[in-house]
Amino acid sequence: MPNGPVVILTALNLEYQAVRRKLASPHAHLHERGTRFEVGTVQGTSCRVALGLTNKGNHSAAVIAERAIQEFSPAAVLFVGVAGALWDATRLGDVVVASHVYAYHGGTSEDDGLKARPRVWEAPHRISQLASHLARLDDWADSACGHEPAPQVRFGAIAAGEIVQNSRASAEATWIRQHYNDALAIEMEAAGVAQAGHLNGAPVAIIRGISDRADGTKNTTDDRSWQPQAATNAAAFAIRLAVELAGEQEETVVPRDDRAPSTDRLDRHVSNTAHNSTVGIMASSVTGSSVHMYTAPEESGPLDLCAALHGFRENLTRHRAEGGLDQDTYQEALTDLESAIRSAGEQTSDSSKRAAMTLRRLRGLVVECPALMAELAPLIAAAGDRA
Repeated sequence: MPNGPVVILTALNLEYQAVRRKLASPHAHLHERGTRFEVGTVQGTSCRVALGLTNKGNHSAAVIAERAIQEFSPAAVLFVGVAGALWDATRLGDVVVASHVYAYHGGTSEDDGLKARPRVWEAPHRISQLASHLARLDDWADSACGHEPAPQVRFGAIAAGEIVQNSRASAEATWIRQHYNDALAIEMEAAGVAQAGHLNGAPVAIIRGISDRADGTKNTTDDRSWQPQAATNAAAFAIRLAVELAGEQEETVVPRDDRAPSTDRLDRHVSNTAHNSTVGIMASSVTGSSVHMYTAPEESGPLDLCAALHGFRENLTRHRAEGGLDQDTYQEALTDLESAIRSAGEQTSDSSKRAAMTLRRLRGLVVECPALMAELAPLIAAAGDRA
């Protein structure tokens, strides 16, 4: 499984905000072509999420999804938002997780009518199994959802086309229900995201909250009431799924004790010469009674901030080489570190303040690497003392 974040994409700003409210300290991440993502962690967890907005339509969704996959090498891509129900059995506010996605506008026009030729993408088995498990646990919904009865998770086909469907009587509405009568919901982006995932080998899950019935009631007072709730419900289930996917990802990482330790790492050790005492440390790895560190013992006397920052850069690169950091996090951290080194070299009160602020931002990027966090603490303090 890739070691990147879970990517969550939405088409509407309402849906985007429903997901963003569940993230702690999201920070901007700019694609080289201008697409803006925000990367944060799910509140109270270590699950990293990259959040992006695709806007409406399968074509736009496909392009942004592919950019996100190439940019983040995600553990999974979750497309989250609202949809219309095709059948009355699916209640407003319920969440539909796609078992498969139809691109329903594929067809051929013949003398005796329009014949369906859809593209179909099935949901990855692993994600389907996990989503079904979470639905059985039934502990994902926000406690203050404000609607009774509580929303349910339903699994089935989702139809994705290129137009807003808001009728039960139109010729197209009749055709859709005739040819795709197993579809629970209808929307406009899932096919594009599914295709991008298929072409790039990324697992994709489509998660939709039901906000209307695609029957002429869109943009009514009832629809405006249900749309934010449906978006909130979809976001709640998607975040629960993202956390579980991140947990599975961590479980598949080979424990460091099982990796062949390098000579350089074995040379860095801590010895406790004070008998009957307790030593608290931040360790890279522990083998038997030996504790291996990334950092050398702290020198006494004034800290040479520039030299220490260059040393930190070596350890940052080592963490990336050993798989402790993904490439995107490493590049962002390296950019911040180079900025801090430049500021520290200027040796003015203003530049020291900038260095301290940059290092604090850097600390947020390496929060999942205790050894790097421990090494950063005195560097931030030293930059602050100079300010």
